[in-house]
Amino acid sequence: MRGESVFAFARRRFLRHRLAVAGAVCLAVLAAAAAAAPLAAAALGTDPEMADLLGRFAPPSPEHPLGTDDLGRDVLVRLLYGGRISLFVGLVAAVCAAALGTVVGLIAGYRGGWLDAFLMRFTDGVIALPALPLLIVLAAVDLSKLGLPAGLVASEDISLYRIVAIVAAVGWTTVARLVRASTLALRARPFVLAAQAQGAGPLRIMVVHILPNLASSIVVATTLAAGNIILLESVLSFLGLGIQPPIPSWGNLLTNAQELVWSAPMLAVWPGLLIFVTVVSFNFVGDGLQDALDPRALERHT
Repeated sequence: MRGESVFAFARRRFLRHRLAVAGAVCLAVLAAAAAAAPLAAAALGTDPEMADLLGRFAPPSPEHPLGTDDLGRDVLVRLLYGGRISLFVGLVAAVCAAALGTVVGLIAGYRGGWLDAFLMRFTDGVIALPALPLLIVLAAVDLSKLGLPAGLVASEDISLYRIVAIVAAVGWTTVARLVRASTLALRARPFVLAAQAQGAGPLRIMVVHILPNLASSIVVATTLAAGNIILLESVLSFLGLGIQPPIPSWGNLLTNAQELVWSAPMLAVWPGLLIFVTVVSFNFVGDGLQDALDPRALERHT
């Protein structure tokens, strides 16, 4: 449509992708529900860590809409609090990994030469490592032997920080290769050559002239990575190497339910279903953004 802005054009293409819109709505609902976890706990008059041994395995009721678990804790409230942790890990780790990959790919693609060769061989080495076994090994490292402050190591939140750091440290390679390939194509474009002729330095060219043109690719890669990271966090938590109790996450809720799968199957169904819906929604949104932000379509529009 003539006169339509690039943003409006991309939005219109995204809205045509019905599965992407459905995924975005699901993620918005999940995020809003997780954010409202304290309100839900207050409304139900319960606490995610409050045990009631006399109310174990209670069926759904107005006081406990999804029933209670093996310690009498409200399942709905724990799912909402677990969603806060799982979504936080997925989004923050994906953003950190994308930032690291962007820096590596941008430098490698623009500078070229031996630096490009070194960074890409290092990237290939990280890609060659088996992801899940590597994550398991890193998650099992004793932090007290790494020289970290004792207060930090003893903190309840240390497992959360460690998972974010580990996943970001090994999940940047896809973004790095994507950014490098795009940078190699962009550095020969006329606007970059004009900036060089005007005396702009490498840092300014990379940040001001090249990076904005990579934004759409980075956003798509980050969105697709977020779902995979939530799945990885769930796997590590299920193996007992991820988010540690008393902090709830969908992964360790599954871990707690594995021995009760025959007597109380819904304790495993709910977190598993939420993980499934979240990962699929992120993938649908990523596919929709990939179509909406397709550079060839945007260039034809402009």
